[in-house]
Amino acid sequence: MYTRFTASQSVEIVVPEQPVPIQHYLRQPQRLVKALVDPSRIEQLNNDSFRLKIRPLSFMTLSIQPTADLKVWAEPNGTVNLRSVACEILGLDYINQRFELNLRGHLSPYQHQNITLLKGKADLEVKVELPFPLNMTPQPIVETTGNGLLKSVLVTIKQRLLHQLLTDYRSWVNDNQNQLSVNSYPLPVSEA
Repeated sequence: MYTRFTASQSVEIVVPEQPVPIQHYLRQPQRLVKALVDPSRIEQLNNDSFRLKIRPLSFMTLSIQPTADLKVWAEPNGTVNLRSVACEILGLDYINQRFELNLRGHLSPYQHQNITLLKGKADLEVKVELPFPLNMTPQPIVETTGNGLLKSVLVTIKQRLLHQLLTDYRSWVNDNQNQLSVNSYPLPVSEA
């Protein structure tokens, strides 16, 4: 019998004004991925796909190390979307053959009273068939533990996003300020 775990996390970031709007930065998903996750845990598979090696996680008596293949793409308005396309549990074939991971997220720029905001949300779902004796553990305990574990993964990513995204954006603007002309790339921005 499969057990389902879920977690969601929302984020809202006030973006300090820079000479180049953040929508231009967001059109480069590989930079955003590196702001979300420690670059040593990311392998770029192609232009818009990445393999994320998640730190080992402890779930009750199991220690697992998931990897997730993510597709990341930007829309013309600067919205960045993220979706898992594959996953693998390293070292535990029983779990790997009975494990499904679904991650969906987005981050969008909004203009509100002359302030640029980034608003985003990530939803993470895992379905797994637990091995004996974990499958004998009362379902409420298993679900509470699993949901808490997924939430901690999303909170870690959110904290990194809050600390790294604006730092990387400022660095990118400084590196590219002379190369980009703001007037040559008009972008629509949604109203909040």
